[in-house]
Amino acid sequence: MDYQDRRIAEIYDIANPLAEDSRFYFALAGGQPCSVLDLGCGTGTLCGGLAERGHRVTGVDPAAAMLDVARGKPHADQIEWVQASAQTYRSERRFDLIVMTGHAFQCLLNDGDTLAGLETMRWHLRDEGRIGFETRNPRVDWAGEWAGRQRLIRMPSGEEVLETLEIRGAGAELIRFQTTYRLPHTTLTTSSTLRFPSREHVEALLGRAGFGMREVFGDWGLSRFDQLSSREMIFVAERAG
Repeated sequence: MDYQDRRIAEIYDIANPLAEDSRFYFALAGGQPCSVLDLGCGTGTLCGGLAERGHRVTGVDPAAAMLDVARGKPHADQIEWVQASAQTYRSERRFDLIVMTGHAFQCLLNDGDTLAGLETMRWHLRDEGRIGFETRNPRVDWAGEWAGRQRLIRMPSGEEVLETLEIRGAGAELIRFQTTYRLPHTTLTTSSTLRFPSREHVEALLGRAGFGMREVFGDWGLSRFDQLSSREMIFVAERAG
């Protein structure tokens, strides 16, 4: 996704507050302080919540504008912020938990990028650590649901932003769309492409990257994944062997 514009990053931040997915990842981190790497951390909402709970957090994102917003939020001074992609990030640090949230995993658009992102996770994961991420169930007609979708976002200033989503292309695994943000005095746009791999394909890539499955949930309430009815595929994995 293209979130290089500071104004779009600010809108994204307001439109994506802490929610059910955040509570899931808070629980995955546990009650005792641990080290957490958030790949594709966006504006750092989850990072801030983890830091508030005493965890040692590193937030990584490729968009400088997103990190600029993140650095201005509560608890930001307790967090290490790094501008890098999930495929290229490297550090000497090792983590107890590595996550990709906000469906950031779907921004990895081919097997090469996905394996590179998973290799980053494996490289930085402690032996007893876990990884967690989610991707949308491809059996759902997401393009149909999203076509022409609109919502009104109220900014802290009181300014209202009308967000409109337009599908630009939908294939076997990829959906391309443009998001338009209409403000009182200007209009901003961003273009995005997301990948929708099957559960079997994700598990095969995890195996190739050296991970073994622990759980696959179908929603944030920890229901078992059902191919026909679940909207999410929430993966928790660990080093194989």
